[in-house]
Amino acid sequence: MRVQVRLFAALRERAGSGTRELELPQGASAADVWSALDLGEEPAGLVFAVNRAYTGRDQPLAEGDEIALIPPVSGGAFRLTNDPLDLPAVIAEVETEAAGAVASFVGTVRARSRDRDVLYLEYEAYEGMAEQVMAELADTLKSKYELCEVAIAHRVGRVEIGEASVAIAISAPHRHDALAACKEAIDTLKETVPLWKKEVYEGGEEWIGKGS
Repeated sequence: MRVQVRLFAALRERAGSGTRELELPQGASAADVWSALDLGEEPAGLVFAVNRAYTGRDQPLAEGDEIALIPPVSGGAFRLTNDPLDLPAVIAEVETEAAGAVASFVGTVRARSRDRDVLYLEYEAYEGMAEQVMAELADTLKSKYELCEVAIAHRVGRVEIGEASVAIAISAPHRHDALAACKEAIDTLKETVPLWKKEVYEGGEEWIGKGS
């Protein structure tokens, strides 16, 4: 059976192309794709998606399927962390001599939400996918505005009242692009990045999906 393979970031560079067409035997699974590509040792933490839905390594494949192989992303300008966010460090990631402005946004955990007293939040993310979507968001913003650099950091795990849960910094030659892109970044991030939060409040708790 014939399938289409999509590669991203370092995998795309290693393969020399973002797409490959493979002939696989019937009964093949997502895990068989890497060896069929003949690109050397499989990177740790590789994430698979079949027909734009993230899945496990044992997902059976069918004729015409599209399989995306997404490498894990660590460090750099797009990251998840269990540690408190350092806004100056995020801003430093976008500083450049070409920038005439740096716009930043910090989202913090408030003590009251949905008419309830919140004790703390817990964030969970699809690691690997979340950072990749952040990077794709940055590419979209750069294509729409005249920007220099984009950096996004988001907490995972338990976040206390008053602590920062997300920090965004965007540099640009001109302030209007930096400000507009920063607003669009947080609005889009909340709708597209696979992050979920649990509000733990007096007397209960509730998972809140994307867009919260």
